[in-house]
Amino acid sequence: MSLEIVILAAGQGTRMRSALPKVLHPIAGNSMLGHVIHSARQLEPQRIHVVIGHGADAVRERLAADDLNFVLQDKQLGTGHAVAQAVPFIQADTVLILYGDVPLIEVDTLRRLLKQAGPEQLGLLTVELDDPTGYGRIVRDADGKVTAIVEQKDANEAQRAITEGNTGILALPFRRMGDWMGRLSNNNAQGEYYLTDVIAMAVSDGLVVATEQPDDAMEVQGANDRKQLSELERHYQLRAGRRLMAQGVTLRDPARFDVRGEVTVGRDVLIDINVILEGKVVIEDDVVIGPNCVIKDSTLRKGAVVKANSHLEGAVLGEGSDAGPFARLRPGTVLEARAHVGNFVELKNAHMGEGAKAGHLTYLGDAQIGARTNIGAGTITCNYDGANKWKTVLGEDVFIGSNNSLVAPVDISAGATTAAGSTITQNVDKAQLAVGRAKQRNIDGWKRPEKVKKG
Repeated sequence: MSLEIVILAAGQGTRMRSALPKVLHPIAGNSMLGHVIHSARQLEPQRIHVVIGHGADAVRERLAADDLNFVLQDKQLGTGHAVAQAVPFIQADTVLILYGDVPLIEVDTLRRLLKQAGPEQLGLLTVELDDPTGYGRIVRDADGKVTAIVEQKDANEAQRAITEGNTGILALPFRRMGDWMGRLSNNNAQGEYYLTDVIAMAVSDGLVVATEQPDDAMEVQGANDRKQLSELERHYQLRAGRRLMAQGVTLRDPARFDVRGEVTVGRDVLIDINVILEGKVVIEDDVVIGPNCVIKDSTLRKGAVVKANSHLEGAVLGEGSDAGPFARLRPGTVLEARAHVGNFVELKNAHMGEGAKAGHLTYLGDAQIGARTNIGAGTITCNYDGANKWKTVLGEDVFIGSNNSLVAPVDISAGATTAAGSTITQNVDKAQLAVGRAKQRNIDGWKRPEKVKKG
């Protein structure tokens, strides 16, 4: 049975009080609509139609992709009107309706819902709520069969007492949609064309309305203002934390942990508080991440340690290597096994060989550093001449003295040593000592300048 998906994303979201279209507001580093599209893609539909309206150009620009068909709803006249705009583009057997501001919907929930859909049957996702205010109510007959959905503003007192709410998410046979869309009316309290009226039409036409419910009511919670957005954010993070803990990760406090991308983890991983994982992050067995770290698009091999307050982006830490506290590893950084980067050390496009060390207050950019090489405190690579970047190459077992400036391009061969306080501008051969500093002079009788008294 072929499937196409329609995502409704045309609303303005006035309560957000923002120039940004509501569906582009972020949850966990991705727009709400982006999350819904990601879930939709996992169902492998033939096509995904995104109905846009307010901020249409911004939505299209941000999320354009070959598998998305953007459909413009010029006037926001209700959910039924929105779906009707997509109907001319649909050719599938089954159509799944989703919402661009409901980002936490689980793929497994949608798969269960789709199993309820067929040529003579609709699949409707409902939810039991302690307080259903604002939700359309699911009206059932004496046998428990769904007969209609009544919107809150149109519901009578008895209907408002119903606690089963409509999520708006449903799967329906496409061959019936043209007829149903043509029969929708805006004769209601809001003067809109409700998609929910399709339910009563389906029942009248002899179809069965089969229901499913999410495991967690927050799956179907939308965000209409900043408060609801923050609630969805925290729920997303707690859910992500539970999944990681189930895979063998210890989180010191799941309430102080954020995932903003795709994370792959091994076993016996320890993550302290206030850690943010962004982009694509791979964490292997026995990794330890200290508090207040940001790790983006990086790989941490078995047994690596990231100490407190460190920032990694586009980096690879080898087995048993460690970085921090207060280390910054920028894109292109690779630490081989057991390499060490200490406090207030910054690396960019730098490759540190096995067991190499840079312990303190150092900048290494565009550098190749051999195994077991030791780099003293206060060392910098002068890799940029104002127009071009140049490379610094250090061989194995090199010893760089403290407070060195290595002016690239420069090559310091295996076993060489540079004296503390040196500015190295020339290559150093194997096992040589390089001294690149002015001769010290001690001047007798010198007096410090005194402050001149004014007035």
